[in-house]
Amino acid sequence: MKCESTDFMFPMKADIYYPVVTMGEYGNVTKQWIADRTIACFFNPAGVEYKEDVKAQPNIVMEKILFGRVRSDLRVAENELDESSITNILITNIRDGADQELYTETSGSRKGRSTIFEVAKNDPFAGPFGGIEHYKVVLRRSENQATSI
Repeated sequence: MKCESTDFMFPMKADIYYPVVTMGEYGNVTKQWIADRTIACFFNPAGVEYKEDVKAQPNIVMEKILFGRVRSDLRVAENELDESSITNILITNIRDGADQELYTETSGSRKGRSTIFEVAKNDPFAGPFGGIEHYKVVLRRSENQATSI
């Protein structure tokens, strides 16, 4: 598994997973998540002005949205032969420069383990000379934290 180096623009690391999609006997689709690489990144939580973390409703829903940047296009796997849609990418194990996990689950089947995020947006950011400098990314906490990765 490849690991990008960190620097002042991308001081964090995260692991990226892509699925191997199979179809069962009865047409049910299953995804087996495979670790592809560790990316250099930078993420911040969306501010309180963006959304509430917990909404008072009959069903309490915990939402976590992160804004950030990554050096490479998340849709392209390490072998650079396969491209995935952003709906087939999971990011987890977001950690700082000292390799401490920043987002962990406090209850449920993943209690004490790293939170799983889905990619909501992946847009290139062009620099002043027209080249792509990095990719702007929006992550949202996956509703299905029971995914086995």
